[in-house]
Amino acid sequence: MIFITAKFRVLPEHADRWPEIAAEFTQATRAEQGCLWFDWSRSVDDPTEYVLVEAFRDADAGAAHVQSEHFKTAQQTLPPHLAETPRIVNVTIPQDDWSLLGEMAAPDRA
Repeated sequence: MIFITAKFRVLPEHADRWPEIAAEFTQATRAEQGCLWFDWSRSVDDPTEYVLVEAFRDADAGAAHVQSEHFKTAQQTLPPHLAETPRIVNVTIPQDDWSLLGEMAAPDRA
């Protein structure tokens, strides 16, 4: 899968509304056939920073995402709300879902 993490620093005046601002893009991306997940989180240390964790089935699904109309629209509509260009980590990994973090296994609650 293609695994991507991106940090978006949003202008302070738009930070509280960022989930709403990015909602259409988020919903359209999650509906893509090759999207495994597309999840936003807000930094606990910096309220203007959002982290996007996303994954696509394979390179073809990643390419389809970048070539989609909603991606092209987001390229126009999202940057005016940003304080800086987002930073990204993009890797291909040989799995198709999250692995368990065995070092922090939850106790059996059965």
